[in-house]
This record gives sequence, C-alpha cells and structure tokens, in this order.
Amino acid sequence: MPTDLRSNRHSFELDSVHETKARGLTALTVDIPSSHQYHRPDKPQLPRWRTPEFICYYVVAAVVLPIMAWVPIRLSSSSHINYPFYDHRLSPGWLFGREVDNSDSQYRAFRNNIPALTLVAGVFLALKSIYTHLVSRSISYLPAHRLHLIPFLITFSFFFLLGLHGTSAFKIIFILTVNYYIGKSCQGSRAGPLLTWLFNGVILFANEMGEGYRFAMLHPSLGILDTFEGVYPRWHISFNITMLRLVSFNMDYFWACSYANSANGETPLTEKQRANTPHSSEYYSYKNYLAYVLYPPLYIAGPIITFNNFMWQLRRPTDIPTRLILGYAVRFLACLLTMEFILHYMYVVAIKDAKAWLGDTPMEISMIGFWNLLIVWLKLLLPWRFFRLWALGSGIDPPENMVRCMVNNYSAFGFWRSWHRSYNLWIIRYIYIPLGGTKNVAVTTVLVFSFVALWHDLSFRLLAWGWLISLFILPELLASYLLPQSTYGEKPWYRHACAVGAILNILMMISANLVGFVIGTNGMLYMVNQIVGSWEGLRFLIGACACIFVGVQLMFEYREEEMRRGIYRRC
Repeated sequence: MPTDLRSNRHSFELDSVHETKARGLTALTVDIPSSHQYHRPDKPQLPRWRTPEFICYYVVAAVVLPIMAWVPIRLSSSSHINYPFYDHRLSPGWLFGREVDNSDSQYRAFRNNIPALTLVAGVFLALKSIYTHLVSRSISYLPAHRLHLIPFLITFSFFFLLGLHGTSAFKIIFILTVNYYIGKSCQGSRAGPLLTWLFNGVILFANEMGEGYRFAMLHPSLGILDTFEGVYPRWHISFNITMLRLVSFNMDYFWACSYANSANGETPLTEKQRANTPHSSEYYSYKNYLAYVLYPPLYIAGPIITFNNFMWQLRRPTDIPTRLILGYAVRFLACLLTMEFILHYMYVVAIKDAKAWLGDTPMEISMIGFWNLLIVWLKLLLPWRFFRLWALGSGIDPPENMVRCMVNNYSAFGFWRSWHRSYNLWIIRYIYIPLGGTKNVAVTTVLVFSFVALWHDLSFRLLAWGWLISLFILPELLASYLLPQSTYGEKPWYRHACAVGAILNILMMISANLVGFVIGTNGMLYMVNQIVGSWEGLRFLIGACACIFVGVQLMFEYREEEMRRGIYRRC
C-alpha cells in the first residue's frame, strides 16, 4: 500500500509553486482561480482511458453510481417505515415541493445567513473601492502597493466585529493586544514561541470553560455590557480560527528577527515564497497586525493565510483576473445548488441524528454514512469558498481549502493535504517542521493530529479521531518504505497493488471521519457490527471493495491526466 500510489510522497512538505492553466478534462476540478499551481517533472504514462480495462470500469461506474444515489433517496421517502422517526427534523423546502434537511446546525448557520453575508461583502467591496478612489485623488496617483488600505481595513473590521459579537469585540481586542506584546517584547528570544503557544493554549481552554466569559464576572455593574451581544454572540466558537493567526504573527516575527529579508526588487513571489520570506521589522506593527488578524473576508472561517503572505500581497499585489473571479463565483453557485439538491432529496443528516436506521440493510447503513461524509465535505467547502471569493474580490489570494472532492482521494496523506489545505499548510509551517518533520514522522504525526483534534473540540470523540488518523497513517508509511515507486513503479502489477492498498486506506479514512465528525464511536461500532456481523454484510463489503478498486483506478488515471496537462498537486 505505497504512499506514492502513483503520485504521492510521504512527507508533508510541498514542492515549488509555479503558474499554469488547466484545460479540457481536468479543468472542471483543477482550474481554481489562484496565483499558483504545481508542476511535476515526471513523465506521465500513456492514456488508458480507451483501453478495454477502463471500458469495464466505466460499465461498473455506470451501474454503481446511480444505485449509490438512489439508496438514500429511497430512505428519504415519506413512505419509508423509518420516516416518522426523523420527519420532525425536516423544514419546508423550495425545490419541487420537497422538504429540506436543514438540521445540521453548523451548516444552517451559514445557509440561513448567505443573504446577509453577501450584503456585508458587497458593502465591504464598495467602500473599499470608494476609499481607494479617494486616496488616489488625494495624492494624485494610486500606489503600486496596497498598504494605504490598512486604515480602512482596521476601521471596517472594528465595526464588523461590533456587529458580529457586540461588546465581546473588546474581549477579542484585549486578547489580540496581549498576544501582540508577548511576541514583540521577546524580540526574537526563544521565550517568544514558548509564551505564544502557552498563552494561546490557555486562551482556547479558558474560552471553552468560560463559554466566552461575561463582563458581569468582573463586576455586577458591568453586566449591562452583556446585553449587547451582536448577531453572533458565541465569539469563542470561531476564535479557534483567530488563534491560528495570532500564532502566525508571533512566529513569523520571531523568525524575522533571526533571518534577513531576502526578497529584493519587485519580482512577484509564489505562495510558498510569500509565506517563507520575512519582512523587515517595521512591517510587524500593531496596525498591520490588527488588519491581518481581523481581515473581514477571512475572519469568520478562513481560509487561513499567514501574516507574511498577507503582508506581501499588500506590498506586492497579486494579479487576479476578473474572469477567474467570476468563474470561481459560478463554481461556488454550482456547489451551493448541488448541496441544495442533496438536502432536499437525501435526509441522511436527520436519519443519522435520529438514529432512524433500524431494519436497514448493511448497504443502506453504509450509504447513510457515506452521504453524511459528503455533506460534511460540502458544508465546509461552501463557507470556505464563499469567504475566499470575497477575499479574491478584494485583491487577496488565500489558499484554496478544498482542492479535491472528498471521493477523489486514496492516500491518507493526500487526503489531508487537500482537505482544509490552508490549515494543513499552517500545521506544516508552525508545528510539523519545527517538531522535526520527516525526521520522526510517526511521533510528529501523533502530536500533530492530537493538536488538530483538541483544536477542533476539547472532547474525547475528536481525540479518538486524531489517534485513529495517526494509527491509520502508519501502514501507508510502512508500505511506502517497503514498496517505493522509484523501485517498483514500472512493474505491471504495481498499479493494482497500489489500488488494493488504497482500498484499505479509504475504508480506514471513512471509519475515522465517521467517528470524528458524524456518528461517534458508538454509532461506528453499530455500523461495523451490522456490516461484518452477517453474511449479507460481508457480501456487501466484498462488493464495496471491488467498487472502490474501480474508483481508485479511475483516480490514478485522473492524476496522470493532470500531469499530461502540466499540473501536479501533491495530494
């Protein structure tokens, strides 16, 4: 089960970044508006799309995929025996008289507020345009950089924060200020990173325990401040994202104190160079810090961008063509409509929450889990793409978080590189590499995923998920060592051996994510028992593995097609 699996390596580090364009087949999922893509120097294989082997795969896919969609649709019928157990979780819909499964609270918060968020984004972009016009008139020209936007960003961010969190905005600014002075007062001392991590860890724990605190805890007379809560009073829930930016600023400043600025002239920088190239000390100022941490398009949910990257994009603006932004908007709307159709025709979230699966077959139970995972992927992709679209419109190019569909993954390492990619890049820069990186992969991986789990939620379920992910990665590392592509890649059996290993990878990734984000440990035990506890379940499992084998072969060839188009992504 080699980690290479036709295109991957087991290290987390990314290759050099270069510009390119995707066309034809790969353009549907690869041509994401950005200033970067990845090139692979390896020579791709000749296409297999029209070979007899792949024609057989197409036949299997043409039969299996409609069944996978039909099963949850049938389970969501009002005539189904389990429908009364979950129908109270459904809401009136707008598609063809169907009800909608809007029961997921996390996605509901985004879905219900799309009009308001769109209005705020429109106001932000309009005011930014007016402000830029006024600046250009006052100084008779428009600077090549965008540092003149800092006062506008800080002002808009302050009112944005007040509207979101009410008087809790002052709590956030207080935390930000303390973190800033921790980083600046150490001035390159090793105490800086230690105190930064300690402070932010304590803040995350205190936020969880204190549920965002209340002013009345300081003094009863301050209780009146608690009455103005804003439209989203639970500021401490989204503060996890903010915490990543606090660490980014302090760590980037710590490294800037140790290394000289190496970016000379006006040469455009790649994404990797923007993140790794420090600025001179005057750019690590309080006003720049506030503009970065509270940057409105990315404040609520990301994507995450490092301080260095953010400042370089203000100092040397990235050219983002309007046609690419419009294309990205169309892609976002297509994903949004896809989610709407799923929620109107597949009530798998409500079924899962109500545990309304008694009497269902192993295949039906598996499809409930599978489509719940796909909804998790979509419910994260949509906010991230909305906020990235907003950032692109304002001239900032943050990393694309979801660079592959959930079902287009066969490697555990590749999966995590393409799922919440900006968070993955943050982990690499601020945790993985400082802890030793590939020098001690097993231990570092356990520590990384333990942090990731606790960062998401201080619960045993997420911690169990983190440990499961760490455990499931080990076989891939071992297989990568025993059967490297560099040695066996040209063997005729190698591709099929990789596919067999990928089946195990996919089953383990599905299991871990069902535990962490969908049904928990008890639900997973029930599902496993239903599948392996009967001959019917075992027959289904064998058939499912055969179908996964077909899907993996198509994924392998798709990666090769990307390379033929001049694109390489290490995931």
